[in-house]
Amino acid sequence: MRGKGGLCETLYGDTESCLTRFFGELQINRGKGVVGRRLCFPVRIQLFTTVTQQGNKSGIMAWQTFALMTVLSWGVYGVLLHTGRMGMLKAGDAANASMKAFLWVGIAYFVVAIVGPVIILLKNGSNWSFTKPGVSWSFIAGVAGAVGAFTLILALGAAAKAGASTANVMSLVFAGAPVVNALVAMSIHPPEGGLKTVPMAFWLGIVLAASGGYLVSSTNPNAQAPAKSPASATKH
Repeated sequence: MRGKGGLCETLYGDTESCLTRFFGELQINRGKGVVGRRLCFPVRIQLFTTVTQQGNKSGIMAWQTFALMTVLSWGVYGVLLHTGRMGMLKAGDAANASMKAFLWVGIAYFVVAIVGPVIILLKNGSNWSFTKPGVSWSFIAGVAGAVGAFTLILALGAAAKAGASTANVMSLVFAGAPVVNALVAMSIHPPEGGLKTVPMAFWLGIVLAASGGYLVSSTNPNAQAPAKSPASATKH
């Protein structure tokens, strides 16, 4: 698969040498014609398909991809939930707007967390065998997630009444949650050698995460100051 006059051939002799130079020892199937003769870098998405087929590494980017999908879905969660709550206010039942929005969050959970897994389990031919610890801890995790969604809708409602921005709520949540996650995980699965083996960078990261949440909340340009009462307004 040697090209004529391409950048790859000029620098490295052929396309495969170019790929090896940039991406390590990759076994490129010459018969597939994955990479164009004159195109060496970037190598487009076909490269990942080739690596998956030849190296049997279908999960090579799985966890990063799913993590980014989680970041995206949780990142828009608060904004969409607040938008739904504001939409419920138009029904003329302001006192129950938050609970109405949360009701539909629960319906969405049912569709995504029950219907979806059942379909996948059926497709994969699961034996439908569940262990007691697995069921117990999974149920507790579900309760924790549901309680978090419930308290979040309450926080958004309270912030709206106080004149605060919903971004303040979400920044505190997403700055504090990783800290809690790290501390709880470390308490359940303590590091070998005790706390003295935990690197200083870990504790520094916790401080930075908490500080970042405070800074985003306190300096958010979209934050609104609580509205002044008529009585206080007449004093000025």
